[in-house]
Amino acid sequence: MKNDNILDLNEKSRLTADITLLMLKGAGYAAIGVLALWFIIAVIAGIGRILPEESRDTPDPIIRSSLTIEMVEAATV
Repeated sequence: MKNDNILDLNEKSRLTADITLLMLKGAGYAAIGVLALWFIIAVIAGIGRILPEESRDTPDPIIRSSLTIEMVEAATV
């Protein structure tokens, strides 16, 4: 049988160390995921700040009143 217990820990200490290592590894992966998501949101927000002010004042390209009229007409058919 192969002995990889290089630190000469007893079984309980080794189990505790293994569980702690796995928890820290999972927390590291979660931190990487959260930071990646934050970075993507920051890039999108940065692009929004670069756009000129006039682009924020443009009317909505979808005329919502005509959509409701079309939906009502489609429901009555």
